Amino acid sequence: MTEQTRLQDPRSLYPRPPFPAQPQPAPGEARRLNPPADHGETSYVGSGKLTGRKALITGGDSGIGRAAAIAFAREGADVAIAYLPDEEADASEVIALIEAEGRNALALAGNLRQENWARDIVGRTVAAFGGLDILVVNAARQQFREDIAELSSEDFDKTVKTNLYAMHWIIQTAVPHLPPGASIITTSSVQAYDSSAILLDYAMTKAGIVAYTKALAAQLIDKGIRANVVAPGPFWTALQPSGGQPSEAVTRFGSQTPFGRPGQPVELAPVYVLLAGPEASYITGEVYGVTGGSGTVG
Repeated sequence: MTEQTRLQDPRSLYPRPPFPAQPQPAPGEARRLNPPADHGETSYVGSGKLTGRKALITGGDSGIGRAAAIAFAREGADVAIAYLPDEEADASEVIALIEAEGRNALALAGNLRQENWARDIVGRTVAAFGGLDILVVNAARQQFREDIAELSSEDFDKTVKTNLYAMHWIIQTAVPHLPPGASIITTSSVQAYDSSAILLDYAMTKAGIVAYTKALAAQLIDKGIRANVVAPGPFWTALQPSGGQPSEAVTRFGSQTPFGRPGQPVELAPVYVLLAGPEASYITGEVYGVTGGSGTVG
């Protein structure tokens, strides 16, 4: 007889607001979050679901991408993470965690708004690991603007380049390398369905990710490649205090959900593992909402 898994009340499992005000310069650092985010560093336990797989994750230094990277490594995959050079401190921690599992890790520091670099990370991953069969496009830019008059063309361009152009460049370059059975996972947001007034450009791109991925899934099924979307609600990541939300909104972040708290990145990790693995062999073109009970994704 094995010991029964201890039940935990999801409402009180992780910290609830109010949180301290904690503004950071973009792109933000996970190490500076208060309270700290749980990416699975000590809490995620793998079971070999992705043994021998080869993954590339953009935005893998912190937040949701970091949680996916840790989970994939603990499930047996080699993992490459792409991130901005300013995020090196966070990224080095993730690389160490991947290697601690006896897996190969690859650090890819650069700006995905540059087309050559966005495409190059695919080839670097294939060369380092001898292939690629899981692609997680997760890196995103979110900077709030209170009024449309404040949303400059430069802002708009940076958001669209980061969230949409880079996704297309990476996926277009990756597809010829992906074998049947491979999985593409994109990260959208509840913002695609229930948009905040202060996130015009971000919400637009997140809706675009859903449409792109659904069309992609229809196109790639003839190659035996699946493509799905994860659409999170409010999750506690460095994206929020580094310009993603006004400072006062950060202090009460997640309080509007039925759980009364934001999600922690590790709570999304099992969804990425599912969609990456063979258990999801009949799942493609779907949107998985993880919104803390809001019921707004679908």
